[in-house]
Parts: sequence; structure tokens; C-alpha cells
Amino acid sequence: MSKRNKISLSEEELVHALRHHEKVAVEALYDMYSSSLYGVISRIIADTAVAEDVLQETFVKIWHSFASYSTEKGRLFTWMVNIARNLAIDKLRSKDFKNQNKNQELEINVTFIDEQRNTVYKPELLGIKDLVQTLKPEQKLILELVYFKGYTHVEAADELGIPLGTIKTRLRMAIQELRKHFN
Repeated sequence: MSKRNKISLSEEELVHALRHHEKVAVEALYDMYSSSLYGVISRIIADTAVAEDVLQETFVKIWHSFASYSTEKGRLFTWMVNIARNLAIDKLRSKDFKNQNKNQELEINVTFIDEQRNTVYKPELLGIKDLVQTLKPEQKLILELVYFKGYTHVEAADELGIPLGTIKTRLRMAIQELRKHFN
């Protein structure tokens, strides 16, 4: 498998190629600017996979909206950085991204804390099991199935005969209630 040579064009050549939707424009755009644009995005979004997705979205948006670029208004790089920055901020503010971060599995958070603090997770020492007893019965049951017995959300929904959305909502409410004890 041979490695292809990186393409480098002058800004004027790149603008011309982008205006005419030439294949070389996409390759040159990526070769010349992917690292810089990724740097801008990753300062806003810490998650590598999400940052890479936003980088891809940035290139697609540059390609599709290039007609709105004007050389009189500024440099190409500045225009592209603004697109990358705005897409990253939009992603960070999006409901999906916020919900994704709120609904992370407890095990992931515990493992992260363990790795950061070099500790061992012992819920009995934290009093989590006691705190779980203070929850509403329907929240407690779902929390126990998912976090203490290892059920997936789908398995818990099947076991209890209730919709998956209800499982997720009750679980989120239970976690929010437990968080109040740690603030």
C-alpha cells in the first residue's frame, strides 16, 4: 500500500479548485487544514470521536457552502476556522450531546474516577446502597437492575414490562436525585 503525497496549493489555487468543485480541492483542503481545524475543534470538544465527527462536518459544510465565501471579506483559513468553531459550539450546545453526557453509564464514571484517583469503588463505603433506598420504588427497582445487577436498559424494560423510554427517564431522574447528595 503506497502512501500518497500530500497536496499543497496556494490559497488562490485552492479557492479556484473549490469554486469549481474539483477533486483536488478536497484532498488539498484536508492535507493543508485538517490539523489546524481539528485543533480548533478539540479545544471546544474534549471527546476525540465527537471532535473528529465535527471535523468531518466542517469539511462537508465548507464544500457545500463555498459559494458564500468571499475573498474580499477575509482569508480562506479565517472563514474555515469560523465554520469549525461554530459547528463545534453548536455540537456542544446540542440537546443530543448534552443528553449523551448526562446519561453516561455509572460504571464509566466510576472507572474514570478510579483511574484519576487510583481508588477502588466500594459502594457500601459511600453509602450508595443506603441512598438508593431513599428513592421512589420505581426508580430504585430500575437502578438496582441496571447498575447493581448489570441489566441493559432494554433487558430492564423487558423484565418490568414497561417502555424503554420510561426506563431511561426513571433512571435519569434517579441519578439526578442521587447527585443531590453529593453536591
